[in-house]
Amino acid sequence: MAENEQATDKQLAIQKIYIKDFSFESPNTPQVFSRTDWSPKTDLNLRSSHTAGSENNHEVVLTITVEAKEDDKTVFLIELHQAGLFHVSGYSGDEFKAIVGSFCPNILYPYARESIASMVSKGGFPEFVLQPINFDALFAQGMAQAKAEAEANAESAPGNGDGSTH
Repeated sequence: MAENEQATDKQLAIQKIYIKDFSFESPNTPQVFSRTDWSPKTDLNLRSSHTAGSENNHEVVLTITVEAKEDDKTVFLIELHQAGLFHVSGYSGDEFKAIVGSFCPNILYPYARESIASMVSKGGFPEFVLQPINFDALFAQGMAQAKAEAEANAESAPGNGDGSTH
C-alpha cells in the first residue's frame, strides 16, 4: 500500500500553454518572391529553459529559431518562445530534470511547429514543416555532456587530493 501512496504523491499537470514571444522577419521581400528556383538553406536552433514559480508551478520555455537563407541573403527569420506552465510535484531530482528537460518541451513542440508553419505561410512562403525531434535523446545527450564537462573540470582543478603538484 505504501507504494501506491507514494505514486499518488507524484503530480504532473499542464496548467497553460501559450506563446511568450514570437518574431517573424522577411527583410528581402518583395524581391525574394521573384525567384522561381527557391531552395533556401534552413538553420534550426532549439533550446529550452525552466523557471520555478509558486506552488510547484514551473514555466518551461521552448525557444526555436529558424533562419532560411538563399545565397547569403535572409529569406525569413523566426524566433518563437513557446511556453507552458506545468504543475510538477513529488518527483526526485533526476525525474524532475527529465520532466522539465524532455517531457515538457515534447509537449510544447507541436504547438511551436503549428505556429511556425502558419507564420511562414502567412509570410507568403511555401509550406514549411519542422521535422519531429527526439527530446529524450537530446536530454540524455545534454546530461552526458554536462557529466563529462564536470568530470574534466574536477580532474583539472588544483588540489584534487592526489598529492601531486601542478
